[in-house]
Amino acid sequence: MKIPINTPVIGREEINEIRSVLLNKSLTTAANTGGKRVQEFEKLLADYTGSRYAVAVNSGTAALQAALYALDIKHGDEVLLPSFTFVATANAVVSVGAKPVFVDILASNYTMDPDDLRKKITKKSKAIMPVHLYGNFAYMDEISEIANKHNASIIEDAAQSLGTTYKNKQSGTFSRLGCFSMYAAKVVTAGEGGAIVTNEKGLYEKLRKIRNHGMLHGYDTRILGLNLRLPEMSAAMAKVQMKKLPGLLKKRKRNAEVLTRLLDELDITLPTERAGVKVNWYLYTISTKNRNKLAKQLHAKGIGATAYYPIPAHKTPFYNNKTKLPMTDWAASTVLSLPVHPLVTENDLHYISKTMHQLVGK
Repeated sequence: MKIPINTPVIGREEINEIRSVLLNKSLTTAANTGGKRVQEFEKLLADYTGSRYAVAVNSGTAALQAALYALDIKHGDEVLLPSFTFVATANAVVSVGAKPVFVDILASNYTMDPDDLRKKITKKSKAIMPVHLYGNFAYMDEISEIANKHNASIIEDAAQSLGTTYKNKQSGTFSRLGCFSMYAAKVVTAGEGGAIVTNEKGLYEKLRKIRNHGMLHGYDTRILGLNLRLPEMSAAMAKVQMKKLPGLLKKRKRNAEVLTRLLDELDITLPTERAGVKVNWYLYTISTKNRNKLAKQLHAKGIGATAYYPIPAHKTPFYNNKTKLPMTDWAASTVLSLPVHPLVTENDLHYISKTMHQLVGK
């Protein structure tokens, strides 16, 4: 692929940090505090997001799972979440024994529809998991109001939105727990990795035990936990990436702005930022009625346009859920993401634009 949808930006600094871990042979630790690089990464993430605490784990899925455990979500509980997201959000709920209740989305930014949330919340609803999809910011003012009214906790799935802000406050910090991912394609990568941020000391201490088999001092399991630890090599990479994050986001923003200007006259729906929101541009997602045909044509021209997510979670064979989610179905059949990652050049953007103009027309 000439222009892939996403490519990790890895330089000499990451290589040197990982090399240092290997030379020191300090690959991981079962200590409650985590290893040296884990602690350094956690401090950088907490400072960046303005959170009191951060807990690193080995994937974004593990972050969601640990957050659910920390809130004692269990069998018989309901957790409300959008279906239009990567299936990990729903899988995390099922993994703790709870029931996922699928909520529709808004066409404007592909995030949870507060009106549909109001219709579906019940006495069994213990948590709400809005997803800041593609780096867009969910309608947290409305969602928080609903959660407070029904005494439900919020866990933000901010896996795709590190660096996105609303009224100058970072995504993932509008609730008790915010979960991030450092998968290879994310704005900050550790290869695989995740993290949870919180301002509550009790949840912080509980999360550190959950990621480490429930142990505090070793072989003294106090609560149910798993091995969700982040290895030191991954933390070393994430630590360097956090320091580069402002520059990486600046390049994504520039690329998104250029692409919007170049594609503005085409008969497609372009992504926008709503008032008060600054998007991290993890994915630049358009919608078009001829999505599948256009994607194939762009691939043939070497442009890594990708549809996320053509099969919503509730329609996967495992869930096979019959809930009617009309906007979710619409988005699943029309969205297409175009490359705007930091390694996309000005020439690449003009090539994408030229190709789109040839294929779509005004």
